[in-house]
Amino acid sequence: MKILEAQSAVLTNVEVYTFLSDQEKQYEKENRKGPANLETLRKEVLQYFEASPGPLSQKPLPYDPAAIPTLFKKLRQYQISKGEFIMMFNVRPTSIPVLNTVIEDMEERFSEEKQNEILGIITEVLGQFPEEEENGEEDGAA
Repeated sequence: MKILEAQSAVLTNVEVYTFLSDQEKQYEKENRKGPANLETLRKEVLQYFEASPGPLSQKPLPYDPAAIPTLFKKLRQYQISKGEFIMMFNVRPTSIPVLNTVIEDMEERFSEEKQNEILGIITEVLGQFPEEEENGEEDGAA
């Protein structure tokens, strides 16, 4: 196999999760198994994505790949880089400190008001974690 274009596209966690889940369902439907190492890799990656406190641990999933263009469109005005955008989608920040880990030089680039606006847009498009999960995270961090 030869790589034609290295890193021609970057996928979000939800895109990878959806692909692997669909592939697993397709294999089950066709009553076939892939190579053992593929099955192990798929199982472990899906378990990682579904582990708490990850955004994909909620059932049913709070968003799907269709949310990507919506979030991108709403955040375009803030001049957020592609890498920062993908990290926002993957991490789904629920507070300013978490958002600060995703956006480089956030305090210099955005006022507190703009930071809250960005967080509000993320929550609007991707949803909020249930309260009990957030409280559990805060208790563990203290």
